[in-house]
Amino acid sequence: MSEPHTEPMARDRIAADIRAIARLGGPLLVNNLVIAGMALTNTVMAGRLGRDPLAGVAVGSSYYQMFWLLGLGVLMALSPLVAHAYGAGRDAEVGHRFRQGLWLSQLLAVPLLAGLLCVGPVLAWFGTDPAATRHATGYVGAMCFGLPAMLGFLAHRYTTEGIGWTRPIMWTALVGLIVNVGGNFIFTFGNLGAPRLGATGCGVATACAHWAMLITIHVYQRWHRVYRRFGLFGRFEWPEGAALRSILALGLPICGSVISEGALFAVAGLLMGTLGAATVAAHQVALSYGSLMFMIPLSLHSATTIHVGHRVGAGSARAGRRAGWVGIGMCATIMAGSSLVILGANEWIAAAYTPDVTVRSMAAALLVYVAIFQVPDGLQVGAAGALRGFKDAHVPMLMNFAAYWLLGFPVAWWLGIHEGWGPQGIWLGLILGLVACAALLNARYARVSARAVAAPL
Repeated sequence: MSEPHTEPMARDRIAADIRAIARLGGPLLVNNLVIAGMALTNTVMAGRLGRDPLAGVAVGSSYYQMFWLLGLGVLMALSPLVAHAYGAGRDAEVGHRFRQGLWLSQLLAVPLLAGLLCVGPVLAWFGTDPAATRHATGYVGAMCFGLPAMLGFLAHRYTTEGIGWTRPIMWTALVGLIVNVGGNFIFTFGNLGAPRLGATGCGVATACAHWAMLITIHVYQRWHRVYRRFGLFGRFEWPEGAALRSILALGLPICGSVISEGALFAVAGLLMGTLGAATVAAHQVALSYGSLMFMIPLSLHSATTIHVGHRVGAGSARAGRRAGWVGIGMCATIMAGSSLVILGANEWIAAAYTPDVTVRSMAAALLVYVAIFQVPDGLQVGAAGALRGFKDAHVPMLMNFAAYWLLGFPVAWWLGIHEGWGPQGIWLGLILGLVACAALLNARYARVSARAVAAPL
């Protein structure tokens, strides 16, 4: 008699997981789209300045991203750590994690800024086009002023993600986008009496947006009643070695995974920079749109981490395992739809970015490669989020490194540079790395989650 009820109950639970992940992920999607919208704004604004400024913003963004991802990856550990504490009802620990994470964000800013200030010599050593290097140096230099604010914002963001209260992240991001668009209007093109700064103005606008985001979310978390039970600002704490080490113990391997993928695409951009301004501009168009679409599964990735973390923190590994598979399936489904959109509208998408006929034609061709890797990208990012919900990060880091740097990058360099296939060869290497990573991480999740379910209470 129990059999007829089993399947409906399973469907109900899956439907509940879908609703929970969608509820958590909706505001995060807006946030991620807005963050991508800032990069899109910079790309479009630079594209109106000409080929060299667009190439400079593209190369500068790739360089900046490598360092920003270091901070992002480490601070992402706050989300599952806070989620487990919240799921277990340890409210005081939530506040403690936040305060220590805020200290860590500013300690990380020091070495990251030092690396960013080396942009000129590094790009020159890499063989980047001198015209693009000049614009990239100004862009990255301006972005440096916003990095401490962005890292501080991430500490606030991942704390509020961990407790499952994601709406303020959405509103904060919208404030940042408004400031970024306005800043580009003023500084990039020299309106309202400001000097015309070109590509550097794009960086100034984004730095201002980062400070606006930090101020907005800080004020919100300081005054909204939902945070009072955690005492986020209830007392002052100095950095504590044990607390910082516990965040780093999870954050560093997460950072390793994030950097393995992010740096692969960043280095691919630098490789494109050796092929001329038109090629790097076309690559930036394709990557910018691909990144925009990636924001959807990325928001579901974060929501999956939170939802799985709450379930596991509350003592239900079985519910956490099911929630993880649901999140992975949602990511893959969304990206399948994205692939169809790109295949049907690649020329229109390229035309929306730039009036340059040469760049537009090359970008339309590269967007086909973006369409190919959509589903593997959804599978890997969904599995990564589910694994982080179980606080599993060390082995996934090694899997990411192997897929991207022992397989993807060598193939990208060999085909694109050594064999002369150009941007198409580089993109084939990226696709191969993503497919391998998706397979490895999903296999890892199956094993880790099954082992957690089988473990004695």
